[in-house]
Amino acid sequence: MAELQFFTGTMDSGKSTLALQTNHNHAARGRAGRIFVTQDRAGEGRLSSRLGLTHDALEVGPEFDFWGYVVSELTHGARIDYLICDEAQFYSPGQIDALAKVVDELQIDVFAFGILTDFRTQLFPGSARLVELADRMNVLQVEALCWCGKRATHNARTENGVMVVEGEVVVVGDVEQPDHDGDADVDVAYEVLCRQHHRRRLTAARAKAVSLAPEPLPFG
Repeated sequence: MAELQFFTGTMDSGKSTLALQTNHNHAARGRAGRIFVTQDRAGEGRLSSRLGLTHDALEVGPEFDFWGYVVSELTHGARIDYLICDEAQFYSPGQIDALAKVVDELQIDVFAFGILTDFRTQLFPGSARLVELADRMNVLQVEALCWCGKRATHNARTENGVMVVEGEVVVVGDVEQPDHDGDADVDVAYEVLCRQHHRRRLTAARAKAVSLAPEPLPFG
């Protein structure tokens, strides 16, 4: 029986690497699949991992119709055994519903990969719907670490080196030419932190700066 599986973890936990590996394993067994992605750091129509692996993919925009696409492909004679869906946190709840329909009505496996919560510690709508519908939810065992060495549980966003907890949910960071609201002067990056340091907004750079600060003068 086909399944809708959701693989999740923080940034740096190997989600995109696993997506590529999953595609390789199934393709090596003669299965035919399609790879989908949205908002990838490598640009439109590319699935990439931080290890440097990349693969062509179909870009999922806000209006993309998974059910219509798959039915059209099958109607025109294509074979589809599975779908790889990376950055699934950015999909709309309706698109997740369509993926569940593909599994149930067409018996096509769907492997979705994504982050649970955004930089504000709130669930992404797409991820929330996956938690509600997935046949299986898999938390990746490769644990990302906070700068302090503890297990990282939260994703933090920095703008020009300062951690922020407000702003647009979808802003791609870690790219060659950072861009935010059309302002190329804003350098957007992401970092994983433990809950304590996310609450304190204590990033690695800020922690280093604090540790290098001179000791306060003792009172007499």
